[in-house]
Amino acid sequence: MVVIRRLLLLLGGKRARLKKLSVISFQFSEKSHQYKKVFSLQFSVISREKSSVPRRHVLASPWCHHGVTLASPFRRHVLASRFGVTLASPWRHLFPQSPVFSYQLSVRKNKVLSYKFLIMRKIVFCFVVAGMFAGCSQHRTVGIPALIPVPVTLEAGEGSFKLNRQTRIALNAEDEEQVELAVYFNEQLEEVLGYTLGRAEKAGKNVISLEAPYSGSSQFSDISHQEEPELYQLDVETDKIRIAASAPAGLFYGIQTLMQLIPIADKHKMAGDEIFLPVLHIEDYPRFQWRGLMLDVSRHFFTIDEVKAYIDQMAKYKFNVFHWHLTDDQGWRVEISSLPKLTEVGAWRVPRTGPWWTYEQPQKGEEATVGGFYTKEEIKEVIQYAADRYIQVLPEIDVPGHSLAMIAAYPQLSSTELPYQVNPGSKFYMIEDNALNPAKEEVYEVMDKVFTEIAELFPFEYIHIGGDECYKGFWKNDPYCKALMKKEGLIHVNQLQSYFIKRLETILMAKGKKLIGWDEILEGGLAPEATVMSWRGMKGGITAAEMGHKVVMTPTTHCYLDLYQGDPQVEPITYSMLRLNDVYRFEPVPDGIDERLVLGGQGNLWTESVYTLGHAQYMTWPRGFALAEVLWSEKDDQEWENFVERSQEHFRRLDVQDVNYALSVFDPIINLQSSQIRQGVKKYNVIMKTEVKGLEIHYSFDDSFPDDHYPVYTEPVPVPEGAIALRVVTYRKGIQMGKQMRLELSKIRKE
Repeated sequence: MVVIRRLLLLLGGKRARLKKLSVISFQFSEKSHQYKKVFSLQFSVISREKSSVPRRHVLASPWCHHGVTLASPFRRHVLASRFGVTLASPWRHLFPQSPVFSYQLSVRKNKVLSYKFLIMRKIVFCFVVAGMFAGCSQHRTVGIPALIPVPVTLEAGEGSFKLNRQTRIALNAEDEEQVELAVYFNEQLEEVLGYTLGRAEKAGKNVISLEAPYSGSSQFSDISHQEEPELYQLDVETDKIRIAASAPAGLFYGIQTLMQLIPIADKHKMAGDEIFLPVLHIEDYPRFQWRGLMLDVSRHFFTIDEVKAYIDQMAKYKFNVFHWHLTDDQGWRVEISSLPKLTEVGAWRVPRTGPWWTYEQPQKGEEATVGGFYTKEEIKEVIQYAADRYIQVLPEIDVPGHSLAMIAAYPQLSSTELPYQVNPGSKFYMIEDNALNPAKEEVYEVMDKVFTEIAELFPFEYIHIGGDECYKGFWKNDPYCKALMKKEGLIHVNQLQSYFIKRLETILMAKGKKLIGWDEILEGGLAPEATVMSWRGMKGGITAAEMGHKVVMTPTTHCYLDLYQGDPQVEPITYSMLRLNDVYRFEPVPDGIDERLVLGGQGNLWTESVYTLGHAQYMTWPRGFALAEVLWSEKDDQEWENFVERSQEHFRRLDVQDVNYALSVFDPIINLQSSQIRQGVKKYNVIMKTEVKGLEIHYSFDDSFPDDHYPVYTEPVPVPEGAIALRVVTYRKGIQMGKQMRLELSKIRKE
């Protein structure tokens, strides 16, 4: 079937209504008969309502590798219970008088479960021979690589575009942004091809043309989105490529998609002087305007080059907000000229090794040698680097809590005014005073200085002020706080934080900035114009939206990338659990609220237990793939099993780019289930399952290393007498997918 260019499935017969159109599975089996070959094709079909205009839907990977499409016209929410099946040109004329296929159709719950196509053997032979000649033609047919995030509309065509050293880039040379985009594009091409492309004066053959704003010749089918700055149209034809957009940002995202069409080479080998890209048409735009990732550089410091590398990967998957968590109890990372002690003292802590929160407290006279900070020039460098990739940088100055690094530099800003040191990762919460005193005017004078310099550095309209996890115990007995509460008529100590946040909002508004904070800023009353970042579930965001405030959804249940993504016994030490499937199920818009108030969402990587860039990458990818698709692609285009298949191709891309990632999604999920009590001792069965379908779980209890010759898990397995550990590994079609796992039975979760 690989050589069949296209199967046109034409609607006919009785219609059955569906809510969407997508591919859930694709599976061939073959049986031979005397004059026929029988191919069984299994899949499910869906269509989604978008407009009254019929759309052509192209089946996503792995279908695209077989060159299969569903042809127009599709009628909205309609699935035929009987299809007329024919062959696309050039095969149709070979057998004009006879049906090419006969078929059997099975439908259950409005989903097409299977077709059995009966194909005459001589036709199959013709396909094979013709396919051999087609492979030698100038415009060979190539599969569409897996795209993440999946575009809004993709239509596959016939043939391919040959990219080589003679290919040129056409652009408006008078547009500075387009020139910079072409430079960036060439840099990306050189990494994979080993060469750059020259410039063409105008669009033409063997030319990649960049066009923004798009001309009247561009036809965007969805008129309602045609002015969106991030919308783009990508056309790959046999003799040219064209990226058109309403603004330069759209061109940038079109380039990212085009880069994903380039075939993957070996890690130590370039793609080659001549590569082929599939002919296709894409129209694409994001679902949400806020698509963010947060990197905490306070708990562990990351160099400028490491931050740039993180931003580079964000850009490839169409993220557009880099949330930079610059200050916390463990380090102040941004230079403030008017307050030099913030970096002289606050940027450094004593060295410690081991699990976070178990470290020994700083000892008297111990030198603080671990840490670092960014100069203003370095900050500007990162901001420009991100801007070149159409990413806004959101700075976070975390106050009034999480401020021990600031208080270590300026003790008078706290209620206790004690001489603390920057926390190295030891227990201190509610023991040492890490909160700014909201009743001291000096605090607001200092914050004004900080925000004056932050506002001058960062062009983004928002500044994040934290506002989370502020322990207010030291405020209760503070004479300044008591006097302020009496003066302002405040009843509860939570209202002191609200007073503080509102004062900060006034400072920020005077500098032309908007305030955004974690959902604790709701406590005691929300500042009038504040935007809420909801992390303790969705409740804070829902409450803020009901009050008419804008929100960014980032709940721990779907967006905290510092959590375990596989079994804790074989993953880097952290806490709680967030599997890839949990991220992919994230829906940023809760029922019942105005979706226009939901700016979008983001993933957060806190780094208490993340020490290096490679570790940060491991925690981010592929969960970052899932977030990218959730925040960019239409909800009805998201399908888990298909996403997992596409992710595997992107693992290969990360290999080539030398970017670390986790394969935890292929590891089994294991629990112990109580079975019986024998002679006073509780007995257990091992229960195993996987996030991904189609995996075989092989296991051993004798501490030997299982492979695909070991027993396959099919049902709960009793734990043998004397066993102390379980070893497991997953395979699919003879290929190892997950890692070898050794789990101590005593540490496996018991149901």
